[in-house]
Amino acid sequence: MYNALAIEDLGKPVVSLVHPGFLPDARSAASSRGMPGARIIPLNVPNEGRIASEFEAGAIKAMPDIIDGLTKPLTAEEKSPTPRDATTPRIAFRGNYEAVNRFYYRNGWTDGLPIVPPTDAAVKEMLTGTDLPADHIVAKVIPRLGKATVEKIAINAVMAGALPTHMPVLIAAVQALEDQRTRFDTFEVSTGSWAPFFIINGPIRNDIHVNFGSGALSPGNIANSAIGRAVGLIVKNIGGARKGIEDMGVIGNPSKYSLVIGENEEETPWDPLHVERGFKKEDNVITVFFPNNFLQNVPGGGDAQGIAQSLASLQPISMSAVIVIPQLAKTLADGGFTKERLKQFILENGAPARKTQTADASTVLATPPRAFNTEELMILVAGGPGAWAATLRSVGGISNSFVSKKVELPRNWDELVKKYRNIVPVYVEY
Repeated sequence: MYNALAIEDLGKPVVSLVHPGFLPDARSAASSRGMPGARIIPLNVPNEGRIASEFEAGAIKAMPDIIDGLTKPLTAEEKSPTPRDATTPRIAFRGNYEAVNRFYYRNGWTDGLPIVPPTDAAVKEMLTGTDLPADHIVAKVIPRLGKATVEKIAINAVMAGALPTHMPVLIAAVQALEDQRTRFDTFEVSTGSWAPFFIINGPIRNDIHVNFGSGALSPGNIANSAIGRAVGLIVKNIGGARKGIEDMGVIGNPSKYSLVIGENEEETPWDPLHVERGFKKEDNVITVFFPNNFLQNVPGGGDAQGIAQSLASLQPISMSAVIVIPQLAKTLADGGFTKERLKQFILENGAPARKTQTADASTVLATPPRAFNTEELMILVAGGPGAWAATLRSVGGISNSFVSKKVELPRNWDELVKKYRNIVPVYVEY
């Protein structure tokens, strides 16, 4: 759609042919670039279809509309669209908890779960988690290039149930998403249902109780859950990526609710991720990439070679993060596997070629695509006792990079940590 608008900017008439299911997305894209009157023609053909006759029939049916779209003069509204009133009062609603949640949900401001009402007092407290001024613009968030000010980040953090101690991480996360190397501009709105995966390193993991042990990717820890959820709300409410309109994930991805983990730096036999990526051990760092696929397995052998082969069988392809529990990491290291050697082994010993039957009944060997080099493979030590390993991988062939950002702490950090350090689950023994 953006290419069509660029041609219009050159003074050339254009009509865009769009599958009916993508019409809201196309209209949103045109509006966000200042051309809500761009002419868009529905083309009723199968998405990514392969049958020529279906394409021909759809094109013939749409041809009269295509001719009209290219030849009819612009209407007055198309030439000068009426500006929409986008102003929102600072106090959006007054009411009880149930009424606030229903109001926010009806306006499309939630992720389907109840939110914490972002009152003035709650937002003010959230802002104690940063030294940046409330109106400071951290980034512009796609697809509508919404200005993510510190205050807007804080509002969505409150809604997600985050704590002020999470604000430094959230600010760094938003900064990371603006980095073009993540390909966030594609992944967040693509049909492939990618989700941002955030890895947190440094002393802040323990300050804010990020889970990197048993069930690290499961619900139940406020830092992991609320940080990931807050990013999702930021992308939706500030960036404007709404499900089925701009976010066109075909199947969807439950990981979009939250996908956050820490690394077990205390038990890894190798350099932790942020040190491997050039930061100091005492730095607090958040790293992001976009997987859309999750696999787990139990290693078939107990020695280093068997564990390494099992990790390779998880088929890391394109960008991937392999999660190795501390017990397995120690066995691998004792068996002579450095991180680099393990990555190379995984890439060289992935899934074997498989037979594929073609339309003309011939048989060919099809090898699944793998990561191009070790820079596209992350080894992460996390998880609890047991024998499982996992891979989060990006399937779809879109080239991107891991991106890391340093987390900057406010001057009052020690006081904040002391204030919120006891917000942890305390389970009753059965």
